[in-house]
Amino acid sequence: MSAEPAPALPVPDYGVPPDEALSRVRDFADCLASRRTVREFSDRPVPPGVLEEALRAAGAAPSGANVQPWRFVVVTDPTLKRRLRAAAEAEERVFYERRAPEEWLAALAPLGTDASKPSLEEAPAVIVVFEVHRGPRTPRPYYVKESVGISVGFLLAALHRAGLATLTHTPSPMRFLNELLDRPAEERGNLIIPVGYPAEGATVPAISRKPLSEVVVWR
Repeated sequence: MSAEPAPALPVPDYGVPPDEALSRVRDFADCLASRRTVREFSDRPVPPGVLEEALRAAGAAPSGANVQPWRFVVVTDPTLKRRLRAAAEAEERVFYERRAPEEWLAALAPLGTDASKPSLEEAPAVIVVFEVHRGPRTPRPYYVKESVGISVGFLLAALHRAGLATLTHTPSPMRFLNELLDRPAEERGNLIIPVGYPAEGATVPAISRKPLSEVVVWR
C-alpha cells in the first residue's frame, strides 16, 4: 500500500526582482571563487553559533525521497582531535606507501600533500560527515552519495561565507571513524572537514580553476 502524500504548502518566496538576479548570483559566485583549501590553521576559536547555522544550511540540501541521509559529528575536544589525527595519518601512510598508484601520486604532487595531517589537530573544529544507510533505526535511503555531496557543498559554501577556512579530507578506508566517534554501523564515513581560520602566514598552491568555456556546454 502506498503512503499518503504529504500535506501541500505554498512555494517559498522566490521574489527576487529580475534586475537584482544577476548581481546576487554574481556576488555569490565571486564569494565562492575566493574559496581555497587551507591546510594550515590558527587556534583562533570559531564565533559562537556559526557552526550551528552552517550545519543548518547543510541540512537544507535536497535528498533522495527527503530521507536526509547525513550525520555531522562536530569534534572540538583536543584529545579526541589528537586521536582522530593519529588514526587518519595511519591510513594515509598506507595510502601513500602502498595503495596509491603512481598516476594518483603524480596528480597530488603539485598540491604538496602527504600523510601528515596536522590540520585535524590544529583547527578549532573538525566536522566528520557520515552517510546514513539502512539500519535498525534508520529507513532505506536513496541516492545517498549524491544527497550527502550536495549537503556538503551547502556546508562548505556557508562556512566560506562566514569567513572560515576548510579542508576536505578523505582517508580510505574510514571505518576507524565509527569506533573513534561511537557511531553505529549503518553510518559510513564520507568526509572529514577541519574548520577554522588560516594560520598567520599560511599559503595555498598557485593553481587556477578551469574557465567556464571548459566546463559548460550550451545546447
